[in-house]
Amino acid sequence: MFGLLGPNGAGKSTLMRTIATLQDPDSGTILLNGLDVVANKDAVRRQLGYLPQEFGVYPRISAVDMLHHLAVMKGIHKSGERKEIVDALLKQTNLWDARKKALSTYSGGMKQRFGIAQALLANPKLIIVDEPTAGLDPAERNRFLNLLSSLARDVIVILSTHIVEDVRELCPRMAIISNGQLVLEGAPEETLERLKGGIWSTLVTSEEQFAAVSTQFRVVSTKLLGGAHEIRIHSDTVPGEGFKQVDPALEDVYFLTLNSQRVN
Repeated sequence: MFGLLGPNGAGKSTLMRTIATLQDPDSGTILLNGLDVVANKDAVRRQLGYLPQEFGVYPRISAVDMLHHLAVMKGIHKSGERKEIVDALLKQTNLWDARKKALSTYSGGMKQRFGIAQALLANPKLIIVDEPTAGLDPAERNRFLNLLSSLARDVIVILSTHIVEDVRELCPRMAIISNGQLVLEGAPEETLERLKGGIWSTLVTSEEQFAAVSTQFRVVSTKLLGGAHEIRIHSDTVPGEGFKQVDPALEDVYFLTLNSQRVN
């Protein structure tokens, strides 16, 4: 599984749609298994499954009937083969018990799992999922991420998200994009190792203290913690009294990378 991180508007969805052959690039080339994505759209579509941020379904149709309909559209015409594939996907995505229910009655997490089921039709080599956990409650999010993790044993999965923790938990490699540009690529553990010993934390309770720290140091992030502001900074030397060294988090990598881009 490959994680693609970036803020809203960075270009993640544009890139995903371009790889999925839904729009053409203004310039440049994308190759999938040696195939030019722009010149060989039909051949590329047979190798990938795509789950966009939002996808439409016929609300009154059941999951099993919708999957049969989509399977026919993907060229699976033999009824016996189609039934075997659809039944297996419903079980794999834990939707078997709800297979005859109308899709309009599905929860957000169930709809996302149905989206994965339709993306897996025709046995793709690459699955693209765009912001799949947005709006899901913690239980549905965990269930969905576990499903993605199991799929990644057999299929390449590109996970586009702005939730850093999803990438930290699931992806052996990642990239960060900002303003349409690739600004970092590598293994999450490698990026964390580079910051080891350089992240410090302090709590401040007044605007004056907050301003003083922000002026003196390279601030990575801030958040409210028990009525005070926790400020995380990056410094290669001991910043002074009141700071404690903390283990770097992938969020530190993310914010430092984006902050560097804004400065540049």
